[in-house]
Amino acid sequence: MYDFAYQKPSSLADAARALASDADAKVLAGGQTLIPVLKQRLNKPSTVIDLSKLGLAGIKVSGDAVTIGAMTTHAAVAASAEVKRAIPALAALAGGIGDIQVRNRGTIGGSLANNDPSACYPAAVLALGATITTNKRSISADDYFQGMFTTALAADEVITEVSFPVPARAAYVKFKNPASRYAMVGVFVATGPKGVRVAVTGAGQGGVFRHTAAEAALGKSWSAAALDGVSISPDNMNSDIHASAPYRAHLVGVITRRAVAAAG
Repeated sequence: MYDFAYQKPSSLADAARALASDADAKVLAGGQTLIPVLKQRLNKPSTVIDLSKLGLAGIKVSGDAVTIGAMTTHAAVAASAEVKRAIPALAALAGGIGDIQVRNRGTIGGSLANNDPSACYPAAVLALGATITTNKRSISADDYFQGMFTTALAADEVITEVSFPVPARAAYVKFKNPASRYAMVGVFVATGPKGVRVAVTGAGQGGVFRHTAAEAALGKSWSAAALDGVSISPDNMNSDIHASAPYRAHLVGVITRRAVAAAG
């Protein structure tokens, strides 16, 4: 681990100023990605800015939306009775991230800011048509994700909360790596105020994406059978030691059917 300065601002404005003044600064939320890469010397920030004193944790549920503070842990989302009532698929997704240690330290804001191509939360955000709010603006899910580890966030932006419209039906199913529990393929399906949406994580070379062919089929008939004949090209699928591109393309179809069946 390289030497770095450490700051723990007590206001969002101070955190934003610290980020804007130092191009090599990094934000620390739950630390489930940053700390390992620091230990492996894969990143060399000049300053680490700890967000834990900014009061960004918490869950609010209105009649038609669930709003989750950026520093809310996966464990808190999974255990929330309000989330379980409003969007049970979201609570189930959070409860399947990593292991108990990861769930009790990792945060929704950290996951979305990092935008790992195999992370679970991006699939929920994109499929539910959520809105990501920062210290400067609100960003729609369709505009937020811009490729592997790439988002619409500016250098001095900090995610403050994420608002999810409550769907009529939704489910998330993932085919997980047995060691890391990251999604080799994860599919979140939803129908509700944002229409029929299907988001896939873990499979695409560019990170999370919408499966528009599946959305079109499900828009005509919400059933697993409606997906018969719907396929996806392996051309833009990930290929690694865990699964080939054609295998991942096949899994997208299998997991999408399972998610639709789970949603009811």
